[in-house]
Amino acid sequence: MDDLLEMAVENVSNELDEALAGIVVHTPFSVIVPTYREAENIPLLLAELDVLRQANDLKFEVLFIDDDSNDGSVEAVKESGFDWARIVVRKGERGLSTAVIEGFRQAQHPVLICMDCDLSHPVDRIPSLILMLASGQQMAVGSRYILGGSTDDDWGLFRWLNSRIATILARPLTRIKDPMSGFFSLRRSDFQRAEDLNPVGYKIALELMVKCGFQNVGEVPIAFSDRVHGESKLSLREQLKYIQHLRRLYIHKFGEAMHLAQFLVVGASGVVINLAVLSALRVLGSSNSIAIAGGIAVSVITNFLLNRRFSFSYARRPEIMTQFIGFLGASAVGILVNYFVAIYVATYWISDDSRFGLQAAAVIGILSGVAFNFIGNRFFVFKKRHVRNQEAEES
Repeated sequence: MDDLLEMAVENVSNELDEALAGIVVHTPFSVIVPTYREAENIPLLLAELDVLRQANDLKFEVLFIDDDSNDGSVEAVKESGFDWARIVVRKGERGLSTAVIEGFRQAQHPVLICMDCDLSHPVDRIPSLILMLASGQQMAVGSRYILGGSTDDDWGLFRWLNSRIATILARPLTRIKDPMSGFFSLRRSDFQRAEDLNPVGYKIALELMVKCGFQNVGEVPIAFSDRVHGESKLSLREQLKYIQHLRRLYIHKFGEAMHLAQFLVVGASGVVINLAVLSALRVLGSSNSIAIAGGIAVSVITNFLLNRRFSFSYARRPEIMTQFIGFLGASAVGILVNYFVAIYVATYWISDDSRFGLQAAAVIGILSGVAFNFIGNRFFVFKKRHVRNQEAEES
């Protein structure tokens, strides 16, 4: 039953494309293709695009942004003989996302299309992506996960699971089914309004959805195919970059809430360190006051280093000791609240024979100081200055 429904949807979609083809005939567009060692695939992709062009009398340009492959890619474009195709070789910077941004900036037409060079994206769905924009969407994405979409039959469990987990992690940023897609369209005028583009890794569509503030993103079903020539660029390093990229986008979209969330995570690690040091000092025979003070001291140092590295990484400065002194000063109220609340609870609320009474008192003290610590550090020590210049240095 599901197969019949999918076939029906696909037939209706194809008929709609044919019926509205005239709309896109007069819409010039630019196809941006980031490449690295794709010389074998370039002629094949250009041939498919030429078939689409002639069948629909389309006007477009194809712009390959190559990361200095030195594998014959430049010659492949020139030898194609198509005057609507050109290639730009980048000598310094590398990366799929930055290549796409560079291509969008050099594009000449009002509609922008991004697609891979490995033939995984069906060229014949380009008209549907443009029609989606004509219908009022701010962006259109070729989707593997909506009704009518599919992936190659030989996708393994690991690859499928990896894609699904990545999609779930992006869910707070967008509600579309396939935010991982590299096949999408948008208007150049919308792209030019993007704020602080600073992608890491290969998920440029997600970057644009968030930084352009898109509220209306449509999805077009596609049949995603595995590459025939060349090797996949998806590595463990790229997947780790995706996590880093998500963090940046969460901060951009959720602002203070995200800084607080990271602060609390760091604080939770500080709790573990605090209790570990406190317990160790008690085992060594220290008094309650010394044990509590020792746990606080060590956790303050680790919290500073982790907050500097993660929670407020935009504000890292080379003068680490100066910043640490500021951190101590801004956290002083929280530290004092932490200490005296813990001492008070341990003295008046916890009995001497309580097995984990001191640890419970320490936790209550920590929670009491959290609010004071966040406010002091966020708005005094780690001020949001020169964010645009320093954001690019995050790692």
